[in-house]
Amino acid sequence: MRRTLACSLALVSVCALSGCGALPGFGQKTTKVTVWLMKDSASDDFVQRFTKDFEKKHDGVELDVRIQEWTGIGQKITAALEGGGDVPDVIEVGNTQVPQYAASGGLLDMTLESLRDWGSSDWLPGLAQPGNVDGMQYGIPWYAANRVVLYNKDLFASAGITKPPKNRAEWLADTAKLNSGRNQGIYLAGQDWYTLAGFVWDEGGELAQEDTGDWKGALDSPAALRGMQFYKQLQALGRGPRDADEETPPQAGVFARGEVAQMIAVPGAAKAIQKANPALAGKLGYFPIPGPTDARPGSVFTGGSDLIIPRKTGHRTQAVQVVEALTGEKWQTDLAMTMNYVPNKSTLARAVEGQEGTAAMAKGAAQGRATPNSPQWAAVEADNPIKPYMTAVLGGADPKKAAKTASDRITSLLFP
Repeated sequence: MRRTLACSLALVSVCALSGCGALPGFGQKTTKVTVWLMKDSASDDFVQRFTKDFEKKHDGVELDVRIQEWTGIGQKITAALEGGGDVPDVIEVGNTQVPQYAASGGLLDMTLESLRDWGSSDWLPGLAQPGNVDGMQYGIPWYAANRVVLYNKDLFASAGITKPPKNRAEWLADTAKLNSGRNQGIYLAGQDWYTLAGFVWDEGGELAQEDTGDWKGALDSPAALRGMQFYKQLQALGRGPRDADEETPPQAGVFARGEVAQMIAVPGAAKAIQKANPALAGKLGYFPIPGPTDARPGSVFTGGSDLIIPRKTGHRTQAVQVVEALTGEKWQTDLAMTMNYVPNKSTLARAVEGQEGTAAMAKGAAQGRATPNSPQWAAVEADNPIKPYMTAVLGGADPKKAAKTASDRITSLLFP
């Protein structure tokens, strides 16, 4: 009996000093943090490495990473933000989708952490800007990808071109030289509106602009029209279809035939090209889309993902810690090297210097932009009046009239 009493007193003393919940086997509570990541955004190995490291550094936290399909994800996230069913703690979303989800009022504001702790001033603008709605940072940049120029080194050499162009004038001149005989100087489909957006931004134009709270289409501005004029000049130096986008037919397949000198795409398109034509392995080069002058590359649409936290999360502290880790230098570097992505800060571009395609992408990403920051922009992309506008201009229609028609349609789609 004395022995039992002594053991009990010893246990009470230990609990008083350190807390029974912190001792293994004495009721330690595990906090499960649910993270939704999209399919193919990160490799299984990356997820496993991150999970193991995070759990090791955060005692009592268990990560439950659930891979989501892109198809139907919008409705699923909307339901989660409304608090229906199990609410995940961290969600990966497309960077341009953040305004749409923020409009629901269901996102956690992480402005303070962004400014105070996370170095938001260094984030790539194409990721950071759509994550910021009405001055509040809801989406935290995770990774970026953007278009570059892929080129056939053999065709460049045959044309006597020894180095990639540094500005638009050089690019047009080189492309005209490459556009000879059976060879196309560039394969540029007539409705590649993401590429057009970059040219519009380079001229100081916009696809749409906010005016006293209302969004209006802006393709008919003089600056935007200059962007379309350059697109028309470039597109004419190849045989891309005027009435289709880059997926109809898939431009990688066209390039793989070996008679196209250049195309505009993400560097990952090289895999599809080499699969279709193994003889092109080692013959592909990359350079950033040239800007109007040598001073900097051209503007590009930045795709990629941001991380958001539902306001109704039951584990706010741990969710913020997950976002901080995933978007911090260690795991940004790891993700970039693993997946050939551009890190969320231009200061981390050194991580991909040894990867030719990704390095070119990183240079362009510094000039990255996103689509207009309106919650209704998804409706514009679904209807997409920009595509028929481009086809009309390439076919000889009056640019200003065609742009006015497209701008009016964009305005109507953006009006809530």
